[in-house]
Amino acid sequence: MAELSQILKQATGVVAARGVGVQLFDEDDRRYLDFTAGIGVTSTGHCHPRVVAAAQEQVGKIIHAQYTTVMHRPLLTLVDRLGGVLPRGLDRMFFANSGSEAIEAALRLTRQATGRPNVIVFHGGFHGRTVAAASMTTSGTKFRSGFSPLMSGVHVSPFPDPGHFGWPVEQATDFALSQLDYVLQTLSTPADTAAFFVEPVLGEGGYVPANERFFAGLRERADAHGILLVVDEVQTGFGRTGKFWGGDHFGSRPDVLVTAKGLASGFPLSAIAASSELMEKAWPGSQGGTYGANAVACAAALATLDVIEDEGLVQNSADRGTQLKQALQLVADKHEQITDVRGLGLMIGNEFRDADGKPDPVTATAVQQEAARRGLLLLTCGAWGQVVRFIPALVVTPDEIDEAAGLWSDAVTAVLG
Repeated sequence: MAELSQILKQATGVVAARGVGVQLFDEDDRRYLDFTAGIGVTSTGHCHPRVVAAAQEQVGKIIHAQYTTVMHRPLLTLVDRLGGVLPRGLDRMFFANSGSEAIEAALRLTRQATGRPNVIVFHGGFHGRTVAAASMTTSGTKFRSGFSPLMSGVHVSPFPDPGHFGWPVEQATDFALSQLDYVLQTLSTPADTAAFFVEPVLGEGGYVPANERFFAGLRERADAHGILLVVDEVQTGFGRTGKFWGGDHFGSRPDVLVTAKGLASGFPLSAIAASSELMEKAWPGSQGGTYGANAVACAAALATLDVIEDEGLVQNSADRGTQLKQALQLVADKHEQITDVRGLGLMIGNEFRDADGKPDPVTATAVQQEAARRGLLLLTCGAWGQVVRFIPALVVTPDEIDEAAGLWSDAVTAVLG
């Protein structure tokens, strides 16, 4: 009898049978509040009726129309619609299936466009699990260990993480920018540096937001040296942070934007966007793939855009995020082991540290597991797994936020007393 790989580790023991909105039901019909959203994927919730209808209708027309062989209407319409939400100047798109694939496409584009071999990433960033993407990932060794050698040409610079350094955000930002200059002076000269790759909010790295001055510093250095700024919006895009793009909080002006996860409400679809001038510098034949821009996934993405717009989900993300963050802070105020509640919109992390101030993954996992037993599904992140993250679908209601906060409070109390 075949079984799943024993190396796969499940965050919960739930066997999901059906879902609606932020609610999941197991095979015994027990209800859970799903504040994982498939790691930020089900942006419009489980089985939003408009997404379901769009996918069902498209399945009956054509499922796979490989887009370097033939075109299909959902793809063409999606490109047009995304033009209305992408940052100004990004008017050319390439589609793939996953965030890792899109990151690798962005890497290939920036190297080909500049003729430069190196890229600079920022400590704590997660960009994927494939070889090139893993080589650019520094949020944890589990993503990059055991299959060396990794891709060369990647250099790492600090991210302005106040909690990690124990500094105010301004000091952390000063340090991050000065160290970036040091990297450019000592490890990768600007003439060899194709791009900066950065997340607006560290995802797997612990839900740590960047800030406006840091992004302004990246843009200034990119412009001064002909370096391209690639903003990884795989997890932060499509309203997750309370603005359509996470970089919108910081006045980001990317040269390349990478998106996936919430783009199609659970269907596999990812993309990179760049200007026409930049995209035409990619080498002929360097972009392609069998399943990219699948017709059903594109139809689901169009429905996702409709739902986000018609139901005001970006604003709901901001409003419900404020509500959730305030509720989580009230819990943290009663327990000194929770040292930080941080994030933007519906992307919020709770950091656990022990009495010596060291990361405490044991307690974080214990609380996450206790919450699951009580009916609230959550995930951990951070370099040590010391952060419990809340990422509900953007359709979450005020009552569901209150219910989740109550379950969280009970779980924390049960573990910590």
